[in-house]
Amino acid sequence: MIPKFRAWDKEENRMIDDYEVLISSDGCAYYNHYEGGLRDLGFDVEIMQSTGLKDKNGVEIFEGDIVNYVKSFTNPMTGSGSLSINKNLRIIFKDAEFTADGIDIRLKKIVSHMEVIGNIWEDGELLEGHEK
Repeated sequence: MIPKFRAWDKEENRMIDDYEVLISSDGCAYYNHYEGGLRDLGFDVEIMQSTGLKDKNGVEIFEGDIVNYVKSFTNPMTGSGSLSINKNLRIIFKDAEFTADGIDIRLKKIVSHMEVIGNIWEDGELLEGHEK
């Protein structure tokens, strides 16, 4: 898999899509500026990497995305009734893997029940008690 990146430009308050972001071999980040030519992203950006996974609608999931996780299942303690989860979660990189903050399950196992609904920079209000 070829790594994909996107960046939140804090100065211009805009998302720079993955096809515009370039990471050089020395770790410097650049992007194809709309006025033409490569521009240094500088230090006032937040770089986010793709997880390589897609949500239930086929939308690529990036670090920093907010996903809605909906899952219903039978209560494992009683074997009857049902338990339902409907929660907005932030995608983070932790302990050398991508995961959903606030839920202790591997992302690959639950991705089919997720839908990308925004990102922390443009839609932070979708998360309970969120701070950028």
